[in-house]
Amino acid sequence: MEEKKFIITVGRQYGCGGRELAEILAEKLGVHLYDRQIVHMAAAKLGINDLNERDLLELENTVKPLSSRFIPFHSFGMAMGESSQGMFMAESNVVRKLADDGPCIFLGRCADYALRKRDDVFSIFVCADDEFREERGRTVYEGKSLKELNRENEKRARYYDYYTGRKWGDGANYDLVVKTGRAPLAQIADGIIAYMHAVKG
Repeated sequence: MEEKKFIITVGRQYGCGGRELAEILAEKLGVHLYDRQIVHMAAAKLGINDLNERDLLELENTVKPLSSRFIPFHSFGMAMGESSQGMFMAESNVVRKLADDGPCIFLGRCADYALRKRDDVFSIFVCADDEFREERGRTVYEGKSLKELNRENEKRARYYDYYTGRKWGDGANYDLVVKTGRAPLAQIADGIIAYMHAVKG
């Protein structure tokens, strides 16, 4: 991607290897990968200093806005800041500011939606069949069952659908949908880069 750099967003099913794939892409392209750093940066902007990472992630994925009426972002108090609505808005702002700094990769965080108005964004959704995810649940995700993996997917879908108005995982919302499990992740990453060359120039 030397002649033209892009911002890449990666959404993924839990247990499909999407995080590892994003890490490989970042290494191959020589760009920074943003993931949970965004959560901490957003929390800092909201003045949330008393929650650990696990609690922040739980807050992030909980669809529970405090009010449907408009509240100016600068007037968020602690109660508003500790709602998922506040986190969604803060994370979106962080994503947009980081994107302005140059080429990078965003993992999750509804980044594809936050950056939807930019023309230099390439959005990917990564998925896998149940058999592959179930095996990874046993070997990579500390023995998690397929049911547990699917429960996390339901949480991600509910959050994404609620705040974006889009359907999580719907291929029409992404530039490319990738299914893992049939080739090594490094080989899949090479295929993604080649496809980006082909369609983006």
